[in-house]
Amino acid sequence: MNVNLSPGEPTSPSRATSAAHDAPPRGEAVVRRLSLLDRFLPVWILTAMAVGLGLGRAVPSLNTHLDAIQVTRGTSLPIFVGLLVMMYPVLAKVRYGELRSVTTDRRMLVSSLVLNWVIGPAVMFALAWIFLADQPTYRTGLIIVGLARCIAMVLVWNDLSCGDREAAAVLVALNSLFQIVAFALLGYLYLHLIPDWLGLSSVGVTFSTAQIAETVAIFLGIPLVAGYLSRRVGERTRGRAWYEERFLPRVGPLALIGLLYTIVILFALQGRTITGHPGDVARIALPLLAYFAIMWVGAFAWGRAIGLPYERTATLAFTAAGNNFELAIAVSIGVFGVTSGEALAGVVGPLIEVPVLVGLVYVSLWARRLFPHREP
Repeated sequence: MNVNLSPGEPTSPSRATSAAHDAPPRGEAVVRRLSLLDRFLPVWILTAMAVGLGLGRAVPSLNTHLDAIQVTRGTSLPIFVGLLVMMYPVLAKVRYGELRSVTTDRRMLVSSLVLNWVIGPAVMFALAWIFLADQPTYRTGLIIVGLARCIAMVLVWNDLSCGDREAAAVLVALNSLFQIVAFALLGYLYLHLIPDWLGLSSVGVTFSTAQIAETVAIFLGIPLVAGYLSRRVGERTRGRAWYEERFLPRVGPLALIGLLYTIVILFALQGRTITGHPGDVARIALPLLAYFAIMWVGAFAWGRAIGLPYERTATLAFTAAGNNFELAIAVSIGVFGVTSGEALAGVVGPLIEVPVLVGLVYVSLWARRLFPHREP
């Protein structure tokens, strides 16, 4: 099995509907199916997190320098570069001509919309109030995190777990559209209207739809267009065989490089904030851990229950569990300020999400044996 992000590993062009992710002997241990680099991916990611935290703590002015150029309000140029490098190879692998088979899968599309825009925000709202009832700023920050559905790193987790890339591209695009339309409305619902109905304290906030649209267009639109044009031009000029057997293996490692770079920069930017509030970080971490477990396990079980193949079940689970922390942090900073508790809650998000979802990649690969074997 290829997870397609490792230097020296051939990048499989496979799809959920093709023989791409050729399954090895079903009894073979998951770890043995991974390349050396992928086998120790958690080590590299934890190392990147530690390096970023160390840099942020050791060099107080680093935050100022890295954050000097803003692509969007609250999001720096170094973060944008990392996300672009991370997402481009994954989106370049998508066979855009096969997206029609995904858009006709109503079970998956409806399930994803319900999980992401009904169940996900409601679960985070409940967990935020259960664990942080006495911490209104952290509680509000977590609820905002629950409203920001993932449009970036989820593509990497999906690829590592051998999920359906076309399905991931469609679901991410769908989440992006809903994010622009529904984010502000759901913010009002969960921060003001529902707390009032339940007799809880509410928060009056205003979200900029234009800012959300700008964030989505930049972080998803640019790598999506680049990936689409790469495939169209590459296949038209050199053919599909060259594109998938020569070009993709060369650019594939950039996804892992971009992921590690992004983690280092993200944690360097917020290193002093995180290390300066260890007790608060621990309190914020508990509902986040519960959230990722509930959403991923619930979505994975639901995908299997409704008869989705493994590849689309994995895609459904990771898109349901992931969150767009870049957007959540940007919104929290824009509304409440860079030193606010709401912003800290957003910053803690990737500290918990990254190692947890890496672990869930391994769980997903193990759980693949629970699905009927599909012959190539």
